[in-house]
Amino acid sequence: MIFRRIFPSVFLLACGCSLIAQLHIPGLGGGSSNPKPTSPAPSAPPRSAASSTPAQTAAPVTAPFDYYVLSLAWAPGFCADPANAAANPKECAPARHAGFVVHGLWPEANEGANPESCEKTKPVSKAVLNLMAPYMPSPGLIQHEWATHGTCSGLAPGDYFTEAIQARVAVQLPVQVTAVDDAVNESPEQIEAQFAGANPSFPAKAFRTACKGGDFVEIRVCFDKNLKGMECTATVGECGGASERIRPPQ
Repeated sequence: MIFRRIFPSVFLLACGCSLIAQLHIPGLGGGSSNPKPTSPAPSAPPRSAASSTPAQTAAPVTAPFDYYVLSLAWAPGFCADPANAAANPKECAPARHAGFVVHGLWPEANEGANPESCEKTKPVSKAVLNLMAPYMPSPGLIQHEWATHGTCSGLAPGDYFTEAIQARVAVQLPVQVTAVDDAVNESPEQIEAQFAGANPSFPAKAFRTACKGGDFVEIRVCFDKNLKGMECTATVGECGGASERIRPPQ
């Protein structure tokens, strides 16, 4: 259940906070590596109106879903897989020091199957790619997330990715994870508790870990449709091991 979604690539994040600055993206109708908790947070644009550009005039039909899951991948764990490292040289380069990076914002069901690939769609515009570049530098990942998850949101591309940024900047990253110098082993419950401690406005059960081969590879954060933190349901999944390795950025 944890790895039903394929990681095409993941990338640099900036540290999050709740401050949101105005950002105008032409054609959208309005509206980094291992960041330290004390660093200025990236600015998020307000929710934009539906785009009026030709490539984005038809917003997708909303599929049935109950809330969102923000996926933040931990690059050191992801890049520990040789196949992932070979396929993602920018993220996994030793000098990049990548930490948490945005993987996606997923419409989630309280129970049963989650909606994916809800309709055929054109690629997102260059303006959207530029908007997401600080969070998801891979154009391929951005296009994949739109086609697989964004088309189920009922939002136009600019609005969907704006919400992904808003969700990201709402999450503070715990220093216990981001500042590790050597590999450490922690239980999924410990990691989730560290995120809950760094984000007291979120329910404690709003955070779920994902692991692979004994490595911590991702934190998943649950939001309601108004982008307020909420408890995750069982569909989000969780690490099953008693202890998972947190690798340091390289």
